[in-house]
Formats: sequence, structure tokens, C-alpha cells
Amino acid sequence: MTILIEQPEFGVEVGTEAGEKKVFEDEKELVLDDGLFVVPHTNSFGQTFRDYDAEGERQPSVEIFYQINHINQSYDFVQRMRKEYSKLNRVEMSIWECCELLNEVVDESDPDLDEPQIEHLLQTAEAIRKDYPNEDWLHLTGLIHDLGKVLLLPSFGELPQWAVVGDTFPVGCAFDQANVHHKYFKENPDYYNPAYNTKFGVYSEGCGLENVMMSWGHDDYMYLVAKENNCTLPSAALFIIRYHSFYALHKAGAYKHLMNEEDVENLNWLHVFNKYDLYSKSKVRIDVEKVKPYYLSLIEKYFPSKLRW
Repeated sequence: MTILIEQPEFGVEVGTEAGEKKVFEDEKELVLDDGLFVVPHTNSFGQTFRDYDAEGERQPSVEIFYQINHINQSYDFVQRMRKEYSKLNRVEMSIWECCELLNEVVDESDPDLDEPQIEHLLQTAEAIRKDYPNEDWLHLTGLIHDLGKVLLLPSFGELPQWAVVGDTFPVGCAFDQANVHHKYFKENPDYYNPAYNTKFGVYSEGCGLENVMMSWGHDDYMYLVAKENNCTLPSAALFIIRYHSFYALHKAGAYKHLMNEEDVENLNWLHVFNKYDLYSKSKVRIDVEKVKPYYLSLIEKYFPSKLRW
């Protein structure tokens, strides 16, 4: 059986087709069938994707990561981090220079990949480019969506992994059961705070995700960098950048009571993007020098030559 990503209509789930398409022997490769990206059955470690209970070399460290993350990602912590990093006063550099910095980063929260992040960025972008050749903004979004992980590096404060990577979730309201390793939220100070532990908390129905504080990490940081440097990417791109790790929403449908109409529309694009973000993680190598000119042209189109970080 081969699972295919077609060019879906919004709101349509990806289906499976048996016996109609070529089956590839090595499903860990970034393979294409009839020009479409084929979803592999297993990740780089031979396990199903996002299986946080699968026994493997990274399972214990991933669970410990989420324990620390859930204990420390409080409303007050997020407010402090947003205030500090909104200054954008640490580094001035281009988007491509930032991409190259990610060669130094490995995401300890990811059970599917242990390769340098630049590999994942190019895998994601190139898979999208094959299936959506006319949506150049989506190609670029694939390239830059994880650039905020530079927060792990000394020039950006060398934040601990739990404050940079992993699934994100709203703070200031109750922690939904859909969040991975939910049990560890019981050690978060907000869990027992009546101001923050109800369904709406400090928010109101339909207030819009833009007005919701998300757990701090690379998603929110890159969103701030893009927005404050006046990039010209569409709102759907900024939505993808900020919420691509918000799995409780786009995989489980939690927290929809906080969304407004624009969020609902942009979530369709996030569903498209997520298939490539998650399932393109593999051992395939991308020829960086071959694709670099194309992505440099997109960076020039949508971003200033230098950005404040």
C-alpha cells in the first residue's frame, strides 16, 4: 500500500490507494510518484511518525524533554521571553545566513529525526515545490519555518531545548488533554491557578489565535522576526510559521474555540504544510548548491537583505 499526498481540496483528508501506484522498496527516501510526494510509513529510525511511546534510542530523552517543557512553560515565563526577544537586538543577518547556522542544531524533542536542521528545511521546501510549483511563498515557508531554532546558539542566548523546540500550546488557559505527555502539566504553576486553568482562561471565544500567548519557542520567535522585519509573505505563511508545532490544534482539533474566521482559513494551509513538514524527515540528501539560487531569489522577493534577530 502506498499513501499519497495529492493536491487536496481544503478540508479533505489524505486517502490511501492500494495497488494503483508503484511501491518503493526504501520508504525512507524523499520519493516522488507521478510528480507527487509519497508519504513514507516510517521515520529515520524505522518507527511510525510522532510515536512518543515507541521504544528506541531517543524515547527516554524525548519524554524527559516534555516533562521539563511542561513544568516550565508558564504564562509568566512566556510573557518574559516575548518581551525580551521582541527587541530583535541580538544579530543582524540574512535569511540564508540563518539557514546555514542551523547546521549546528539538532532538535532533541523530535522522535523522527537526528539530522542537522538544514537538511529538514530543504527536504520540506523541495517536497512542497514538487507538488505546489506555483505557490512560491509556500516553498519559502518550508525553508524558513524552523529558523527560530537558532535560539539554541550562543549568539541568541543559548536557550535550553525545552524553551526552543517541541510541540507548542496556549498558555493562559487550561492545558488540553490533546497535548503530548499531558500528565506533566500538573507540575506547572498555571495548572492550579484559577486565572489560567479554565477553558478560556484570560481569553474569550473567537478572540483569534493572534491574541493568544503560545508556549515560547522557535515558532513564535521566527514569527516575530518575519513580522517585525516587514516581510511580504501572506498571512497564511505567518500562520504556518507560528503554529506548525501546535499539534493539539491541527492534528487533534483542540482549542478551536479560540479561533476566528481568518484562523479557520489559514488552518487549511497549515494542514497542507504539515504533511511535508512531518513526513519529509528522512535520510535523503539535498544538493544545497543546486537549489540555493532558487531560494535566494525567493528570499529577495519576500524579505529585506538583512534582518534584525
